[in-house]
Amino acid sequence: MKQLFLASSFEDVAHRLPEFAGQAITGKVVTFIPTANVSQENHSYVLAAKKAFEALGMIVDELEVSTASAVDIKRKLEENDYIYVSGGNTFFLRQELAITGADRLIIEQVNQGKLYIGESAGSVITSPDIAYISAMDSIKKAPLLTSTQGLNLVDFYTLPHYNSAPFEVDAETIITDYGHKVNLKPISNAQIITVLGDKVAII
Repeated sequence: MKQLFLASSFEDVAHRLPEFAGQAITGKVVTFIPTANVSQENHSYVLAAKKAFEALGMIVDELEVSTASAVDIKRKLEENDYIYVSGGNTFFLRQELAITGADRLIIEQVNQGKLYIGESAGSVITSPDIAYISAMDSIKKAPLLTSTQGLNLVDFYTLPHYNSAPFEVDAETIITDYGHKVNLKPISNAQIITVLGDKVAII
């Protein structure tokens, strides 16, 4: 059964993770993928996410996909308990996941029931296609990207940072441009989208 915990800002909703996981998470190992943030100037939310996981008693095992070996990518994604994908540039993230083949491994693990935790770009990437986020993320940061197809782990399109600074205008632009075309699910920094099998909820 698929399990996804999709957020805009993980540090703001981390306290909800233990209940959603449905088990003791202390000591669990999370594969922590900060790749989307590599091309960004602000790294504060990645550090905040690490601290949030550690505060929950979890072990953070970082996996920088764009520089990791194929062996490490496969081992960490398959052996660790959870997968977390950070915020940053969704297009750069998609490019690196495709180049390394990490996308196929993530899809396989999530379809087998491994808990996936997404933050901002990490949530957007689970959608069928990521072109809709172009008002918020620059596609120019992914010059080697050949397709905007997402991981297609869900049948909706997460819109992070709704009514949340500094993305209020960008979010409204996306709603205007895509709200009538795809199933957008806007969430603020204080909200999450949970997926358990075929049950989807916004909390």
